Amino acid sequence: MTTRIHLAAQGFAEGDRYERARPSYPREAVAELCAVCEIGPGSRVLDLAAGTGKLTRELLACGAHVVAVEPVVGMRDQLAATVPGIAVLDGTAERLPLGDGSIDAVTVGQAFHWFDGSAALREIHRVLGPRCAVGLIWNVMDRGVPWVGRLQEVIHRHRGPNPWYAGHMWRDAFTRDIGFTPLGHRQFTSSQIVDIAGLIDRVASISFIATLPDVARAGVMTEIRQIVAEDLPAQDRFAIPYVTDVFWSHRQG
Repeated sequence: MTTRIHLAAQGFAEGDRYERARPSYPREAVAELCAVCEIGPGSRVLDLAAGTGKLTRELLACGAHVVAVEPVVGMRDQLAATVPGIAVLDGTAERLPLGDGSIDAVTVGQAFHWFDGSAALREIHRVLGPRCAVGLIWNVMDRGVPWVGRLQEVIHRHRGPNPWYAGHMWRDAFTRDIGFTPLGHRQFTSSQIVDIAGLIDRVASISFIATLPDVARAGVMTEIRQIVAEDLPAQDRFAIPYVTDVFWSHRQG
């Protein structure tokens, strides 16, 4: 786990770029997350691995009382700047700085695949009240669109040891006898309108691209520009298509 935290700290050090380049979550996906986790006015919610606060802001808009936990200082600083007054704590999923049974719901955006799943669920189980829920959400580029498939091939050539949501190994923790119900799932679609500079910024916000040597990173960006020129000719602005996955599970006992 120390290695994963080190990778995340390196790859997500530039919180301002992450905030600028990453899309928000679709409104209907957030509404579903709040509904299945019973998040509403007065709910005590832990937004875990909160990043720059993209999901945190949506939870606050639902009327929840939110505490954010984020281990990467660059992300934490950006979160504090973009969501003034929010309680932002330094901590990890495997060691939460919160008391037993103190939380009504735990949410995780774009991050559960970075955790030691079993250790994280033990801690989440500890801080949740009885029958309360953990909700997970990911925005993922839709690889079924041909140009996005080409883009993803270029990106994942450099993934190395970094964990990957789409590999779904993170699900294994929920299949063990760890005091949670089987995962529920719903899927949504959305898009992010960008120009070529916005797409470059979006790719550069990926942890393992951000940490590439300058020459290798420049090579990735050259390939991306070529894909856009070939597949999206004469388009100054275009849509990055996304699939948004929402998962949830309730604490048992």
